[in-house]
Amino acid sequence: MKFRAEIDVMPLDALLDPQGKAVTGSMKNIGLDSIENVRIGRHIRLNVVASNEDEAKKMVDEACEKLLSNQIMESYSFSIHED
Repeated sequence: MKFRAEIDVMPLDALLDPQGKAVTGSMKNIGLDSIENVRIGRHIRLNVVASNEDEAKKMVDEACEKLLSNQIMESYSFSIHED
């Protein structure tokens, strides 16, 4: 079976996010003062061939832990959809 994984990788809340801070400041410059605490991360989409959804989840989780995210500085979440 084919599955599509939608993965979000974000900096940990306890860490400074320089890109997010810059965008937050720019929101004020364009008149959007009520937008604050912007955090910027990455969105990754990939396809997985697996015999079932649980196997696909295990493979995506392993890919996130070993390659797609830095466990010291980032967190990740994902969803799996049958393709």
